[in-house]
Amino acid sequence: MQGWRTGRAWLAGTIALGTALWGVAAMAQDQRWVQIEAHRDLETALGAAQSYEGSIGNVSGFQLPSDWFAVSVGPFASDTDAFSVRRQLRADGLIPADAFVSNGANYLAQFFPEGAQGAPVVATPAPEVAQAEPVATPEPVVAPEPVVAPEPEPEPEPEETLRDAQNNERDLTRDDRAAIQTALAWFGYYTQRVDAAFGPGTRRSMQDWQAANGFETTGVMTTRQRAQLLAAYQAELDALGMQVVRDEQSGIEIELPLAMVEFDRYESPFVHFRAKDGSGVQVLLLSQAGNQATLFGLYEIMQSLEIIPLEGPRERRQNGFLLTGANDTMRAHSVANLRNGQIKGYTILWPAERDTQIARVLPMMEASLSSFGGTLPDSAGQASIVGRSALMAGFSVRRPAYSRTGFYIDATGTVLTSAEAVAQCGRVTLDEAYDARVVARDDALDLAVLKPEVPLVPLAFAQFGAEAANAGAAITIAGFSFEDVLTRPVLTFGRIEDLAGLNGEVDRIRLSANVRQGDLGGAVFGPNGAVVGLLTGQPADPNRQLPPEVTFATPAGAIRDFLNANGISSGTLRSDVSMPAETMTRVAADLSVLVSCWK
Repeated sequence: MQGWRTGRAWLAGTIALGTALWGVAAMAQDQRWVQIEAHRDLETALGAAQSYEGSIGNVSGFQLPSDWFAVSVGPFASDTDAFSVRRQLRADGLIPADAFVSNGANYLAQFFPEGAQGAPVVATPAPEVAQAEPVATPEPVVAPEPVVAPEPEPEPEPEETLRDAQNNERDLTRDDRAAIQTALAWFGYYTQRVDAAFGPGTRRSMQDWQAANGFETTGVMTTRQRAQLLAAYQAELDALGMQVVRDEQSGIEIELPLAMVEFDRYESPFVHFRAKDGSGVQVLLLSQAGNQATLFGLYEIMQSLEIIPLEGPRERRQNGFLLTGANDTMRAHSVANLRNGQIKGYTILWPAERDTQIARVLPMMEASLSSFGGTLPDSAGQASIVGRSALMAGFSVRRPAYSRTGFYIDATGTVLTSAEAVAQCGRVTLDEAYDARVVARDDALDLAVLKPEVPLVPLAFAQFGAEAANAGAAITIAGFSFEDVLTRPVLTFGRIEDLAGLNGEVDRIRLSANVRQGDLGGAVFGPNGAVVGLLTGQPADPNRQLPPEVTFATPAGAIRDFLNANGISSGTLRSDVSMPAETMTRVAADLSVLVSCWK
């Protein structure tokens, strides 16, 4: 209730201003009203006006040319004041959602409040007065100033007949028709595609608009009605401040609600627009040079930002992504596209109470987004080496409890990782973007298989070695050594020291490589690019401390047996196949995936 009391105090000040102006120039052309309702009969309209007067005040009622009766709040001196009052009243649920701002051009006789200027007043005969005795010396009587009758207000031109309206409608251009559909859609009357064709759907929307505004529901709008609709639509656009912004630094042109946001700063890869006048709305323009890996890295990182709510549809495509989020208080909508080595897009953040306004803003931003020139200076570097803290400077990042490494084992995104990586997790994600569930697990072998909740299409997946690895062979380990700090895996080089564990375990191979906790669960590649094992690290032993370069892996043979036992298929690479070092480096990065544990 405190929020309404504050809003009511603000509203009272705005209404007081409107009331003062009423006394100066009643029904002036530059005045505005918030029309709440319209009714066919006077009694119903009068009851509604009395009810609204008791709850919000400053209510007036007028007869309309169609013999309907309008109930309105006002008048106000400008569109800005009228739209501000309407937003406040609608936000507090005190007036219907379809209330609109009117210039009062079609307001005739005023029926509420009783006795108001312009309202019908019944003359009361003066009572008879007894004849007074004549006065001997009367005071001089000053003749009153002659009363000059005000110029009568011109009668509004009569509405067009249905035939006239149909004839005038035929002269509309395609752009005129599209503009009418757009305005009807803005106010919620038209819900179909804007195609400039006045079919049954458009006719029904026109009838609904006419009914709400007290006109005869013919389904054909007169010239005056079209002008009223388009003026109300333009006034709403003006209230949002929709303007085309052309930013030379980022090479982005887009329509933004400049009544809600204003330019703040450049901070690569973003152009920041902060909230204006307490709107709670923020906009980020995204502009960065890069490739598909950069795009995917941005997609993964942005989901970890605290300003992006967790719940909402997400879609990552080969050349772009859509990222939305919603909770009880905040909303987020992000779009990015990759074209010609440039990633450009936007993010808009807004409070839940502005859903209706932003629902109108989003299509305009989407339709107007265009790219030109270059991008913001790419101070963050390539995605394979960029740190999240550098890329997202100024933002708070949502962090998992810990992260490990996994790797894809088929074309639908099935992931193999260590059992330790998913132990006691309330939620498991892949690349911090996709929820996954554990479908198979073996704690003794330290293996776990994850299935993403939605099928993924990885750039590569593992091929296991057909034969056992050789002792002394060179190996490459792909892992997220620094957990979620980097967006691409780090390659660590070493060799196979023994084909068994320290106590002769046949389900372990001993490696020599300096690895970190984040690398655990990663793929161990042999010289030909085949996966020869899964990194498990040093066993926990409180009584012994092994040298740091000693680590272990589960061999490919044990992995294949585990997968077969659980009905999970896997690929095998022939021993006679070779893979150049640069190719293996790329493949190792493409098939590795960040596995994050959230408590």
